[in-house]
Amino acid sequence: MQIDLKGKTALVGGASGGIGRAIAMELAACGASVVLMARNADKLEAARQDLPAGDGQKHEILVSDFADHEKHLETMAEFFRNHTIDILINNSNGPTAGDVLSKTLKDYQSAFDLLFQNNVRTTELALKGMREKGYGRIINVSSLTVKEPQDALVLSNTMRVALVSWSTSLAKAVAAEGITVNSILTGYFATDRLYSLMENQAKSSGVSLEEIERKRIASIPVKRLGNPEEYGYLAAFLASPYAGFLTGTSIPLDGGLSSTLF
Repeated sequence: MQIDLKGKTALVGGASGGIGRAIAMELAACGASVVLMARNADKLEAARQDLPAGDGQKHEILVSDFADHEKHLETMAEFFRNHTIDILINNSNGPTAGDVLSKTLKDYQSAFDLLFQNNVRTTELALKGMREKGYGRIINVSSLTVKEPQDALVLSNTMRVALVSWSTSLAKAVAAEGITVNSILTGYFATDRLYSLMENQAKSSGVSLEEIERKRIASIPVKRLGNPEEYGYLAAFLASPYAGFLTGTSIPLDGGLSSTLF
């Protein structure tokens, strides 16, 4: 099976590094034109320069800060006035860590804007062109905490569940139009975001980063962290015509870590 995305255009959030960049690289390797979106223009341009580019491919960058909710929505509206896409990767930085007793209503509102409203509005804007073409792939980069919440990530837990639930309803609503909607439940991948979380855990617990990492790896059945490019492989499959009968799902990508059946 060879995934061919020639002639398709993808918008990839959080594409300046980590999982987002890895997804963008794989989509481009499969022939798609990629719009890389994040807040740091220099990192985006560096990522764009690294993307494979063949005949007909045109890669672009789109600078937007997901944390500036109103401005981000304006940027999305302007982008979709002049663009249509075939593949949408909803991926952004997560909210700050913390347990349920440490967060305020303001924190919940900010997390809601970041992880739910931003993605819902972007998806709504992308859907117009997808419905006209009769083809669309919407992929949410979510988290394993949707199934197994972590006490120290209460904001992320809560808002990601909301988005996955909404996406399941959307999947049913647009399935007959050639559009699929799926979520990937991310396990532990070797990214700057994971190491930042582990560093915070080490500081708060008085345990070394090396020990935190060792225990994290020991908990994973395959006994290693995920490689970001492995994430790109799954995303590329979900973005392809081969995944046309797969929609409304939440797929764990976690090295066997999840212990839940559903």
